[in-house]
Amino acid sequence: MSRPDLILASASPRRLELLAQIGVTPDAVVAADVDETPLKDETPRRLVLRLAGLKAAAIARARPDTFVLGADTIVAVGNRILGKPTDAVDAERMLRLMSGRAHRVLTGVTLIAPGGRTASRLSETRIKFRRLSEADVRRHLDAGEWKDAAGAYKIQGQAAADIAHLSGSHASVVGLPLYETRNLLDGLGWRP
Repeated sequence: MSRPDLILASASPRRLELLAQIGVTPDAVVAADVDETPLKDETPRRLVLRLAGLKAAAIARARPDTFVLGADTIVAVGNRILGKPTDAVDAERMLRLMSGRAHRVLTGVTLIAPGGRTASRLSETRIKFRRLSEADVRRHLDAGEWKDAAGAYKIQGQAAADIAHLSGSHASVVGLPLYETRNLLDGLGWRP
């Protein structure tokens, strides 16, 4: 008897690369289209877990016989949620907000197994940027790495040189916490 398929409910090439690091190759990749607007008074932690669950559920409804893995990553400064910037001006605002201070990168992961069993995990990583000069901010903006990146930066890009301290999961900041993901897969019975 063959095992049920595993679907990654994300179009992120970084999440595919991270899964490959732990020997996991999804049978399909299907981006889930969900409204990512925070609910009134929703905390960053609740938002990221809700979005990961919505993404997995959107795909699982159409494919209930599969394992579906959904994830979402956001950046938070206090309770201020920094999603993906809408443009360069928004990206600059985010970079200046994080300059010289700590922020959190939260990644929620949800796995739905055949039959509907569901489990979720949250990974929280604390990062402190060094104080960014005008030239640093301009370098980030000119590089364009802010596009499609929560908090207007990619840790696997130029921002790596601006991180003074990181406590938590580097993989989670890239987009998928591997420890938590492996535990979800093992816990709900997915086998390669």
